[in-house]
Amino acid sequence: MTQSPATPLPPPKERRRLRVSRSLTQAQLAARLGVSRATVRAWESGRRVPDGSGGEAYARLLTTLAQPTAGQQPAGKAQGPGPGPAPVPPDPLTPDQAFDALYAFCAPALVRQTYLLTGRRELAREVVEQAFQLAWQRWPEVARDRDPAGWVRAVAYDCALSPWHRFRPRYRHPEPPPADPADRALLHALLELPPTYRRTLVLYDGVGLDLPETAAETEASTPAAANRLTHARQAVAAQIPALADPAVLHRRLTELASSERLLAAKPTAVRTCGERRNVFWTRAAIAFTVAIIGSTALTLQTAPTHYEPPIAPAQAVQGVPPPAAMGPLSKEELSLRAKLHKEASNGPERVVPEPR
Repeated sequence: MTQSPATPLPPPKERRRLRVSRSLTQAQLAARLGVSRATVRAWESGRRVPDGSGGEAYARLLTTLAQPTAGQQPAGKAQGPGPGPAPVPPDPLTPDQAFDALYAFCAPALVRQTYLLTGRRELAREVVEQAFQLAWQRWPEVARDRDPAGWVRAVAYDCALSPWHRFRPRYRHPEPPPADPADRALLHALLELPPTYRRTLVLYDGVGLDLPETAAETEASTPAAANRLTHARQAVAAQIPALADPAVLHRRLTELASSERLLAAKPTAVRTCGERRNVFWTRAAIAFTVAIIGSTALTLQTAPTHYEPPIAPAQAVQGVPPPAAMGPLSKEELSLRAKLHKEASNGPERVVPEPR
C-alpha cells in the first residue's frame, strides 16, 4: 500500500504547468528530486501517484514553484521552523528580464538542435535569433503560454526547415562538414531523412520529448509520430549500424550537437535588433499609408467636378459631287483664253459705260 504525501498535490496538468513556468525540463526536475525522468513524466501524466519521500519532496517543490518567491528558495527543502521576519517577496521580473532569462535558458541548446536539422552553423544561429525576435514582438502572448520554450522551439524549427533557404545565394553551397568522420557520417544520415522524419527524430531522441509531446509539436497524431520515428531510426541504422540502439543514438546526437562551437548572440542584441526591425516596418507602413492618403487627396483635387461630354469624332461630309474631269476646250473657251493671255499684266482696262 502506497503512502500519499502529506502536502496536497495539484492536478497532473497543473504540475506540468508549474514546471514549465519556471523553465525546467523533466530531466532537470528529476535531478533535483533524485528520481528518474520517466518517474517525473509518469507523475505529470497522472499514470502514477507520487508517494514516499520522493513524492513528499515533489509536493513541496510544486508548492515552492507556485509561490512568487520560487526562484529564491532551494528545491526540495522545506522551510525550517523558528522565529524570524517573514521573507520579503522580490520585485516581479520586467519583460526584458523575463525574456533574457528565457533566452539564456533555451538559446544555446536550440542553436545546437537546429544545427542537427539543417547542417548549417550560420543558418542555425540565424533562425534561432529570428524565433526569439518574433517571440519578443509577441511577448505578452508568449509570456502567458504554458510552454514558452516550446513556442520558440516550434518557430525556430519551422524556419530552419523552410524550403525557401535553398534559393538564397549564401546557402547554395554546402558548409564544411564536421572534422570527426563519425560526426560527418551521422550528420549525413540525418540530412538524408525527410524533414518531418528528421524533426521527429531530433525532438524525441535529441531533445528528449515524449511521444505525445513530439506528435503535438510536429502537428501529427501519436501513431503517425511513432511511425516517423521508427522509420527514421531504421534509416539511420541502415547507414550506421552502431546506432541501432536508441540510447546510443541519443548519446551520439548530443555529442554531435555539442562538438560544434555554436554560440548564440547576446539577448540584448536580439531584443535590440527585433525592436529596430519593428521600428523600420512601422515607419514603412506609416510612409506607405501617407503616400496613399496623399495620392488620394491629389486625385480628389485634380479630378473634374462635373460631367463633360466627350467630343464627337469627325465625320466625312456626305453628298459632295466628285470633281469633273478636264475635257477638251470649246472654240469659245479657246478664244477667251487667248484673249486673257493678250491682256496687260495689271488686268483689263477699266470698263467705261458708254452713253446712249
